[in-house]
Amino acid sequence: MNSVPPDPVDVRLREGAFVLADKPRGPSSHQVTAWVRDLLGVPAAGHAGTLDPNVSGLLWVGVGPALKLLPLVLEFPKRYVASVVLHGDVPVAEVRRVLTEFTGPVYQTPPVRSAVKRERRVRTIHRLELVEADGPRLLLDLTADSGTYVRTLAVDVGEALGLGGHMEELRRVATGPFRETQSTSLSALADAAAARSSGDPAPLLALLHPIEEVWREFPAVVVKDGAASAVAHGAGLASGGILAVPRPFAEGARVTILSRSGELVATGVALRSSEEIGRTKHGWVVGETRVFVDPARFPALWQRAGASRAPPATPPDRPR
Repeated sequence: MNSVPPDPVDVRLREGAFVLADKPRGPSSHQVTAWVRDLLGVPAAGHAGTLDPNVSGLLWVGVGPALKLLPLVLEFPKRYVASVVLHGDVPVAEVRRVLTEFTGPVYQTPPVRSAVKRERRVRTIHRLELVEADGPRLLLDLTADSGTYVRTLAVDVGEALGLGGHMEELRRVATGPFRETQSTSLSALADAAAARSSGDPAPLLALLHPIEEVWREFPAVVVKDGAASAVAHGAGLASGGILAVPRPFAEGARVTILSRSGELVATGVALRSSEEIGRTKHGWVVGETRVFVDPARFPALWQRAGASRAPPATPPDRPR
């Protein structure tokens, strides 16, 4: 008797997937996420990098196990195209000069209508370029840390020019290495879902990005079987459990913890740089772990060795 092959969309959803939605102006990010959830027929979905209702562009929506990786998406810098209106005319050369002053770390306070607590914070503007100027209207192309308030930036640039200014329109065109050309409109997603219902899963499968596309963008720490088991049960990672560090990273970087076979076990924060880890024989090297796998799949090897419990996920000697 011939068995029916599994639906590839069901397989992808069980493994975890991302939809790179092209959010239109009007609905909130939560509304778009709910529509994606309903179109995919899954019980839950979440998004990373909230866009205000009047802002359009790339919105990451995760489903299934991908929900655990949304904090990784928040690590990516974001690229925007912004239309800014100054409250008066100013020479283009002066605009370009002032924009250079906003490249690098800047202090920001979220706008009054923001959904987060209004506390002053530091964000880095990696690139800020004037694409076009038409009188008081400026078209800006910028790349900035996640959590940067472009609306606040527009006001600050206007004040620095001595005129005042505000953001007229904003579109997110990239998140890390992912571009808007890789995103999908909600109508295209609906068409793909309809095609799947009619027996053709290929269009929808093509819009479901596997989770490896995200976590492979981050530096990895490959660990021994015993360390993988301990981390899977909520532990931090000590230097003795490391097999390899394939590429360098700095202290405080978000890293992935991989098993010997290359399976993602958890994500965490590096307590030491990769260079320091290479010289460290004892002590914690990765903390604040977020377990990705089912711990039941990993035997508690340290208990077999006679230990009463796994080391803590947030090590007591972690630098403050």
